[in-house]
Amino acid sequence: MATGAAPEPAGPRKLSHDLESILREFAVETVTLREIMAVLDGRGYMLLVMLLALPFVTPIPLPGLSTPFGLVIALIGMRLALGLKPWLPARLLDRPLSPKLFARVFAAAQKVIRGFELFLKPRLPWLTGSPVRLQLHALPIFLSALLLLLPLPVPFSNLLPAFSILLIAAGLLERDGLFIVAGHAAFAGAVAFFVFLALAGAEGFDAFRRWMAG
Repeated sequence: MATGAAPEPAGPRKLSHDLESILREFAVETVTLREIMAVLDGRGYMLLVMLLALPFVTPIPLPGLSTPFGLVIALIGMRLALGLKPWLPARLLDRPLSPKLFARVFAAAQKVIRGFELFLKPRLPWLTGSPVRLQLHALPIFLSALLLLLPLPVPFSNLLPAFSILLIAAGLLERDGLFIVAGHAAFAGAVAFFVFLALAGAEGFDAFRRWMAG
């Protein structure tokens, strides 16, 4: 009777593989968030958060995508920060997305994901070891999503909030505390950037008002 070594259990799917599956599945047809969730096959809302934040770190504009993507991230982050199970309204889940634009932004994001996968590993487990810490880490995800929703015509204003979301979500998925710390640092940088924009805008408006007053 022939014997052989039992096959090793397959490891968890990589995010880049999920991304390739989504791009292959919806290359030519209209896609909805509900269909994306089906392709993810139960891998969780945190993975969806990562996928929706990815387009914001690319230089490709997001007409028609930035508002629904930002809203979905904000809703998931808010409920996690409150200790509630993630939930999305059917109106957002079933909103059709342009397949051509969808394919462009997600294809451009694959390089970011592959770079992440080279460094992600379980580290600093005390940062991910309790539901309370999950709530604390979800708060900057929610606030960063609100920053993504601001209608600012400023180049790269989405970059730091999006990276904060990506780093924290990836760290929570892989129990990598170092990525979570980096995500919090990116969020602090995003807040500082937007505070600077607000102060510069106020100063500019005040100078314009004084000039108009003669």
